[in-house]
Amino acid sequence: MKHVDMIVKAPHFYTMEGEGVGYKKEAAMIVDGGKIRNFIDINKVNEEYAADEVLDLEEHVILPGLIDGHMHTACNVMRGLAQDTTNWMMYGLQPFDNAVNDDERDAGSRVAIIEAVKAGTTTLGDYEANMNNVCAFIEKLGARGNITQNIRAAKYKVYKPGELYEFDDTQGEEFLARNIELFDKWNNKAGGRIKILFGPQGADFVSPEMLLKVQKVVKERKTKIHMHVQQGDRETYQIEKRYGKRPAQFLSDMGYLDENLIAVHLTDCTDKETEIIAKSGASMIVNPASIGIIDGIVCPSVVFQNFGGNVALGSDQAPGNNCHNIIHEMKNVCLFNKIKYGNPEVMPAWRALRMATIEGARAIGLGDIVGSLEIGKEADFIAVNLNHPSMQPVYTYPMRNIVPNLVYSARGCEVDTSVVHGDIIMRNRKLQHVEEMEHIEAIKAHPNRIGEAAAKEFFDINGTNARFMAEGKL
Repeated sequence: MKHVDMIVKAPHFYTMEGEGVGYKKEAAMIVDGGKIRNFIDINKVNEEYAADEVLDLEEHVILPGLIDGHMHTACNVMRGLAQDTTNWMMYGLQPFDNAVNDDERDAGSRVAIIEAVKAGTTTLGDYEANMNNVCAFIEKLGARGNITQNIRAAKYKVYKPGELYEFDDTQGEEFLARNIELFDKWNNKAGGRIKILFGPQGADFVSPEMLLKVQKVVKERKTKIHMHVQQGDRETYQIEKRYGKRPAQFLSDMGYLDENLIAVHLTDCTDKETEIIAKSGASMIVNPASIGIIDGIVCPSVVFQNFGGNVALGSDQAPGNNCHNIIHEMKNVCLFNKIKYGNPEVMPAWRALRMATIEGARAIGLGDIVGSLEIGKEADFIAVNLNHPSMQPVYTYPMRNIVPNLVYSARGCEVDTSVVHGDIIMRNRKLQHVEEMEHIEAIKAHPNRIGEAAAKEFFDINGTNARFMAEGKL
């Protein structure tokens, strides 16, 4: 008999192997040394294996841990402050963003990360300007981080519509230096669970020279660029005014479209521009709820997939999206595209699940180690309790309804166990390595100060939400 670290028994597994969802029934998954070692019939496993930990999950379905490709968790301290308004970035978010300090951002990050993990996310694609403390928290929590340090030369101020950003090249160089420092400190740390990417905020926020400098650094370090690309007509306007080209063409002419680029949003891309980016080898992250709320737009993820590109899902940021929950994003990407195309067969539930797992992992450069339950891969998985009302009843014949129920009905609370590299980081809805309530209590200390500091600019701008306040609608 072989002795291993863990045996996982369940009636249903979705492995994501092959082109579909890789369904296995009545199976046992063998985990040892943080990796998946074997699958065996549930009725025979006790004859061949003994384990330190046996997860006997009789009422569950086992899935790969979910991938959140693009997050701004620091913005979580401003949750719910920038919806329902045009010119979202400058007139909605910026007055509050200008008022927040680094300690408050860290408090927001910790709560956002907890929220994501409790809804089944095991790989967090976080992206902000100060990521050292985020890396430390993810290490402690036990999750996996695909972390990007923001690089920005545009000065921080509220820009009026049509106003070109002012560049500070010294600021841009400082941001790049901090990204390199973060890479040197954290890349492949926490037992390999943390990877560091490089993050020009967008082609409109840095100079062409800085973009090329970042590209060179990335190729030398064999990592990736994680960048907002054609993020709305605002970016298109900035690039056209500066360079006389639309962003996709500008980046193509620079030689920036290749397998090193993870392109976020593509909000203002035409189908032809989307095709060019997809065929270049770049990948895409789509954030359905965030861009739906911010811009009222459905980004071209279906077009990107149709031209062979890998697409991950992201939750983006809580001032726009209001939550960090990839189950929420699976539902939204399905609904929005069915409505966009007027076709209920567009974006079926199984495809959204692949975007949240194996296709998402491939898109962010981790497809060889996570995203599917395959022998030799990291043991990153979640257990969804089928006894929740949202998951009942369960059919297995003539069709299985577990995937549609997960995508269209689940809320995230159905996830009761999460495992990363063979380590149980959440058991029975309780995080194992951090105290959840400690961080929820801590974030409560900040809204009063932030609100007072942001109030004058908020009311001076007199945006939609300021008017809603005056009219008693909030």
